[in-house]
Amino acid sequence: MIYIVIVTYNGMQWLEKCLKSCTNYPVIVIDNASTDGTVSFIETNFPNVVLFKQTKNLGFGQANNLGIRYALDQGAEHVFLLNQDAYLMDSVLDDLVDFQKELPEYGVLSPIHITGDQKKLDKNFSNFMLKEYTGQFYSDFVLGNTLAEVYAVPFVNAAAWLISRKCLETVGGFDPLFFHYGEDDNYCQRVLYHGFKIGVLPKPYIIHDRGNRKIEKPEVFSDAYYKNKEKSYKVKLGDINHDNVINSHLRKLKRRVLKLQLQLKFTRSVAFKKELSILQHLAPKIEESRRVNKTQGLHYIYEIQEE
Repeated sequence: MIYIVIVTYNGMQWLEKCLKSCTNYPVIVIDNASTDGTVSFIETNFPNVVLFKQTKNLGFGQANNLGIRYALDQGAEHVFLLNQDAYLMDSVLDDLVDFQKELPEYGVLSPIHITGDQKKLDKNFSNFMLKEYTGQFYSDFVLGNTLAEVYAVPFVNAAAWLISRKCLETVGGFDPLFFHYGEDDNYCQRVLYHGFKIGVLPKPYIIHDRGNRKIEKPEVFSDAYYKNKEKSYKVKLGDINHDNVINSHLRKLKRRVLKLQLQLKFTRSVAFKKELSILQHLAPKIEESRRVNKTQGLHYIYEIQEE
């Protein structure tokens, strides 16, 4: 049995297409306190959808954990995480499930992601595939080679993930250390640590209809800059496939602050002192995250309480 889990937040512009593409499967929606009529629209037009209505935004990972927990309680052997701005195409989900049954070592599987106009690969997805392990993905398409059944990757974004029950029971759910962004990086790290593979099938597709969203680089030492630093530290230092180097990073930042002070560069020293404070605050949380994520079991999934 497979359940589709969709987290919604003010996604009315995509919701009808998204849910209509999923009508052949049981669907769980966790709404993160939308204010655009999402809840009433689902209740009126898709009454068969299991809907969890939150009174606050739980973030992407925690909301997905709610849906995953429900799916597992219903006996799901596979859980498919789908973004609210993505749509299934043809037999994509059946193809993923059939492959995962045949090769269960692939704990996470993704189809190809294409743009809303169906004319090219989703830009971010395209960039992720540059890090595919064999380096053959693009060459096979351009040169007309026989496509591999699956291309193993270290990471693919969680817009369309098929996760096996065995993987969830071993790796757990999304880490609450992350609110939004970075949680899929962390999950992929843990999947690999626990001996599963992550793969992309080259034939089935989903549409990821996010358009050409521009991500502007934040101004140095702005609030957005420090937010990005915080996420970067969580992803990098929380990676359990590598030695913990938090203390090394703390020492480097302390030395940099001291050096700037001695050079009388007080504005920059204050800025880096703030970064040091952020990492000092994060350090025990990252340490605990690493400890928990090295264990096997359903941690996180059965710890969050719904609204």
